[in-house]
Amino acid sequence: MKFVDEVRIFVKAGDGGNGAVSFRREKFIERGGPNGGDGGNGGSVIFVADPQLTTLLDYRYQQHHRAKNGEHGMGSDCNGHGADDMILKVPVGTLVKDHGTDELLVDLSEPGQRWEAAKGGRGGLGNMNFATSTRQTPRFAQDGTKGEERTLRLELKLLADVGLLGFPNAGKSTFISRVSRARPKIADYPFTTLVPNLGMVQYKDNLSFVMADIPGIIEGASEGVGLGHQFLRHVERCKVLIHLIDMGAEGEGRAPLHDFDVLNRELEKYSADLAGRPQVVAANKLDLPDAQARLGEFTEALRERGIRVFPVSCATGEGMQALMDSVAEVLFTGRTDKLHVEPPPGAKKRAAGKSVAKQTIAAVKASVAKGSKGSTKKVVGAKKTAGAKGSATKPTPVKKAAAKKATGKKSRGSKAPSVKQAARKGAAKKAASKKPVSVKKGAVAKKSARKAVTQKSAPVKKSATEAKKPAARKSGGRR
Repeated sequence: MKFVDEVRIFVKAGDGGNGAVSFRREKFIERGGPNGGDGGNGGSVIFVADPQLTTLLDYRYQQHHRAKNGEHGMGSDCNGHGADDMILKVPVGTLVKDHGTDELLVDLSEPGQRWEAAKGGRGGLGNMNFATSTRQTPRFAQDGTKGEERTLRLELKLLADVGLLGFPNAGKSTFISRVSRARPKIADYPFTTLVPNLGMVQYKDNLSFVMADIPGIIEGASEGVGLGHQFLRHVERCKVLIHLIDMGAEGEGRAPLHDFDVLNRELEKYSADLAGRPQVVAANKLDLPDAQARLGEFTEALRERGIRVFPVSCATGEGMQALMDSVAEVLFTGRTDKLHVEPPPGAKKRAAGKSVAKQTIAAVKASVAKGSKGSTKKVVGAKKTAGAKGSATKPTPVKKAAAKKATGKKSRGSKAPSVKQAARKGAAKKAASKKPVSVKKGAVAKKSARKAVTQKSAPVKKSATEAKKPAARKSGGRR
């Protein structure tokens, strides 16, 4: 049988029947009065959780479900017949959601649980209900109301107590076939399991629980790689998760610790609540020669995290009893002592350092995401102001020191004035020795400029005198 765990259906309840308009007409009876009957009620659509069903396959091919309408009223005070309700059986664990708003309407998690999805319409009243002392012949009746209709989405979440998680071909199907009577398909190639499988595990003292085997999860399943991670909905109700790690996995990038981290990351992306459930780590395929060599390193790596590793072999049954005892203890008592181990002394410090580093990295990323340009500007401005203040405050000690020296010199007595005079004379001599250079340079520049002007202007004056002399000669000639 094909496994279907998600469908969309349309349901419509039946309409109510209309009331009848009728009058009594018999021989020797005059004015018999109204005798129209009422209409019948329409049928409702009701979901019932059936423990015998394990799939929603029937609703994949029949997606429209309509209940019958109620019959109309008739004369002679005859009411219409009400329609029967439509019963839709679904597997236990089915979620009913509204297709438009994605709102969860009901969780049918108990056997025999019923829920009315669409209510049938109410039948109308006949004209006999409207007769009064002042209105003895009503010629009207009431129509029936319409039944409800809606589009729903059904999602199946299997009811299991323990869930098996792992990479493809990690041995999950072999595991469930050994501890229960389930007989899933087992092959030596990845993705043999395409649909979830349930198995009833008979434990000690007449205790039993249900185990679910879901398809393999690989890296990137949350983005649709492989079969995706939509099958994780079938382990959302599980109280314990078993991480089955393939110790003999071969291929690029495959390592037991890497597989364990990938499984936890995919669980976290799907649901943080599911990732926080108790986890039992089982190192499978110890019957292979390479698995024994990898077991020590994998066990030590998880010991630093405080996680106990249960070495098992699903093919030979080695270590299965200890694993099942730990699972049963968590399931029936809620104690998780056997799942943890005391980490080495230095592991706590390394873990604390890693956690602090992660927190700082997260804080830096958050600040970058929010845009910390303003804060950096403020910091730079604060640094600049601090630098300015420092530069402004630095000269003050020098002045104070000079003042102290001056006061010290004054206190010495008669030598202070001569020292002052000597300092002033020395400063004046320095200024005089420095200033004349600039003055001389300026004077030389000015003199050179004046000479250039006089040299340029001298020929002009001579030419003017020369121009005047011929005029004097002419006047002399006249004489």
